Amino acid sequence: MEVVDWALARTTGRRFAPSGPSTTSDEARSAVADLRALARYAVAPVRERTGLDAGEAPDAIVIDRGAWVDSNVEGFRVVLAPLLERMATEQPSFVTQIGSRVTGVQIGGVLGYLSGKVLGQYEAFTTYGTGRLLLVAPNIVTAERHLDVEPRDFRLWVCLHEETHRAQFGGVPWLGSHLIAEIHDYLLLSDPRPGEVIARLGQGMAAVISAVRGNPDASLVDAVQSPEQREVFDRITALMSLLEGHADHVMDDVGPDIVPTVSVIRERFDRRRTEPGAADGLARRLLGLDVKMKQYSEGRAFVTGVVDLVGRDGFNRVWVEAANLPTREEILDAPAWCGRVAPDLLPA
Repeated sequence: MEVVDWALARTTGRRFAPSGPSTTSDEARSAVADLRALARYAVAPVRERTGLDAGEAPDAIVIDRGAWVDSNVEGFRVVLAPLLERMATEQPSFVTQIGSRVTGVQIGGVLGYLSGKVLGQYEAFTTYGTGRLLLVAPNIVTAERHLDVEPRDFRLWVCLHEETHRAQFGGVPWLGSHLIAEIHDYLLLSDPRPGEVIARLGQGMAAVISAVRGNPDASLVDAVQSPEQREVFDRITALMSLLEGHADHVMDDVGPDIVPTVSVIRERFDRRRTEPGAADGLARRLLGLDVKMKQYSEGRAFVTGVVDLVGRDGFNRVWVEAANLPTREEILDAPAWCGRVAPDLLPA
């Protein structure tokens, strides 16, 4: 018996996925065709601006929220495999029909919530053999309407971000395996013993109660981590800040040339990121998504700061080897990273 009931996770995620925006059949078909065409168009300017060559791009896969849930259930299976195998071996008493259904519902619930938030995704962890670029059409249409921006410009802007992720993973051969190795290290540092699991659950419940009472620093993710895991988590956070910040930097750097309303889009989109509703804000804190929001702004400031100091080629030393990746402290201190990795390019 598996530790997670994956079929139930998929069913639960689809059940909790919010319904899409109201559109006619013609509007939906037009949005899908537009996104596919704009994803192809984004390849050349991203390659030129980043200096990363991921090869020819297969057509982006334009999906709905339910299909996004399905895809990410498979991604979870890949990422969680080492931990689940360990639990099944070391703690077989935990692997019960009830336990697997509980974890299935938990994973499905989280994915159902996120399915209404994600605009696009480069699927680096997949059972399909190669990464895939996914664009979640109903979320993109909902966002462009909510922001009241020009649809074509917004769709291209999103495609530039996601194509940059494809360029990162496709143009840097070691990046995907390094990231998944870090995630596996993080997971395998968890203690599957029943007593430790119960203790972590208690800490997690305390974080939930604290967040409900209004504590802005309460985080379920932080509460259930061991000290050893926090070390790895800091490295993963720094890497994700780099990847997301680089994609944001590129979409805004390319934007003025091919996205006429990019400044309006950026201003309204950033405001939307920081203004969730009360319940939504609580969910973001508990799931650690506030950290994700910081990754965009801090990562973008880091990349822009490095490029200003040592140019694009100097910044691209970050892709040479894992040792060149910024630490969490360096994400907030671009000159420190430049002094360590590209001191020869710093101005006198």
